[in-house]
Amino acid sequence: MSSRTSDPGLRTVAAGGVIPDAAYSISALAKEFGITTRAIRFYESRGLISPKRVGTVRRYSKRDRARLMLILRGRNLGFTIEDVGEYLALYDADPGQLAQTRLLLDKVTAAIEHLETKREDIEHSLAELNDIRTRCEAHLKKRD
Repeated sequence: MSSRTSDPGLRTVAAGGVIPDAAYSISALAKEFGITTRAIRFYESRGLISPKRVGTVRRYSKRDRARLMLILRGRNLGFTIEDVGEYLALYDADPGQLAQTRLLLDKVTAAIEHLETKREDIEHSLAELNDIRTRCEAHLKKRD
């Protein structure tokens, strides 16, 4: 007996009163996260998520969905695929999440330092550009 929820990509199957883990379709996850199915297949090809296959159809578990969320968060914060993969590998290997937390702290600290440097560079560039603009405006006022 199969029942559908309000999410067209989510199915749960009831057997003897037991409801197994939900399974998401690739299109449902792509739509939910605003990414392409190609992006999801890329993350799969890199070993970051591992959906079950039913024939030629991919079925993503709640775990795959959670991993995809972590992948996208990491990518949005500027982490490489390798960084994200390392983090996810520790997630699987370290139930206490101590090594994972240490790695994340190191990566986040490095990212903050990198962004602080970029901000300083941007502020310096803005100051120079503002100075040039002021000189250009003054020069044009002399000519008017």
